[in-house]
Parts: sequence; structure tokens; C-alpha cells
Amino acid sequence: MKNKKHVMVCVTQQKTCERLINIGVDYREKDLGDLYVVHVAPEGVNFLGNSREGEALDYLFEISKEVNADMTVLRSSNVVKTIIEFCQKNNIGRIILGESLETSPENSVIAKLSKAISKTVDITVIPT
Repeated sequence: MKNKKHVMVCVTQQKTCERLINIGVDYREKDLGDLYVVHVAPEGVNFLGNSREGEALDYLFEISKEVNADMTVLRSSNVVKTIIEFCQKNNIGRIILGESLETSPENSVIAKLSKAISKTVDITVIPT
């Protein structure tokens, strides 16, 4: 019997992240686990005050509900640490992220995550 592997999809406050959620659904079905959709908002940023960003997050919440995924918005000044803690707490076996435009490894969330947890969590980067 195949081990369950919970899937985490990291989203930003953009409606286009729906495609990442749909890819997460495909992996959830393969991995037989649960699907978590997570947005980490920087502390002190009022994303709900921006109508476009708030609307996009509402949209992603609705998409998440439609595909039976839990969506969580977390606040943190350390995005990588927060994602790692969420993975550990929820037994995440795969993270799905959109491709980043950041080219510097020192500033890249993907590079930092890969270095920190790629031995225990599969990281799937989806090109834009």
C-alpha cells in the first residue's frame, strides 16, 4: 500500500494561483493525502486593505473549498521558517510553488526551502 503524502500548495494573492491549486489536486490524487493551500503574508502588511489582493484571496478560498482543500493564511516575517513549520506540523510530503522571478539564492524562497527540507519534502516548482 502506498504511503499518504500530504500536499501543500503555496499561493500568493493572485487569482492565477488557481492553476497551482489544480496541480495540487492532481498530486493529492496520486499521493493519497490531504491538500493544503497556504499563503504567508508578511507581518504588518494589510493585504485586506487592498481590494484586488483581498478579492484574489477570497477567490482562492472559494477554489480551495471547491476542491476540498484547506486554505490557511499565515502571518510571518520569516516565510521560509513558517512554511517549514507548517510542513512539520501537517506531515507535508510535497510542496508545490510557482516559479519565482528572484534570481539571487540569498533571496529566493525556493532556494532556501530546497536547502532546508528537500531531503524530507518533495518540492515541485511550476513554471510561469
